[in-house]
Amino acid sequence: MPADADARAAYDAYLAECPARQLLARIGDKWVSLVVNALADGPRRYGDLARTLVSVSQKMLTQTLRNLERDGLIARTVTPSVPVRVDYALTPLGESLLPLMRAIKAWAEDHMDDVLAARAGYDAGAAAG
Repeated sequence: MPADADARAAYDAYLAECPARQLLARIGDKWVSLVVNALADGPRRYGDLARTLVSVSQKMLTQTLRNLERDGLIARTVTPSVPVRVDYALTPLGESLLPLMRAIKAWAEDHMDDVLAARAGYDAGAAAG
């Protein structure tokens, strides 16, 4: 078996201690999905991201950006100026995640009416029974 296949086989996200499980938890976070999608068209400044992700708190956006940088999905570039300019951009690894995140975002937007109808039906049944 090639080395890459051996390494891939060593990760089993169903196991609690598997680092792939931690990565799945990270990329499953709603802010991660939205940040990755927001960076799809190129680098953005912190303030631009905060305005795009309307209800994200400063703490949560900062934490999300740091985690994505740590995981190698985004790069943070500081340009010395007054005030200092900080830009965030997807790395090649982050760009490889983008098609999946775009698809998930599109699916959620396209199927929201179905989900809302299912929730209403479920809630009506739960209230009756």
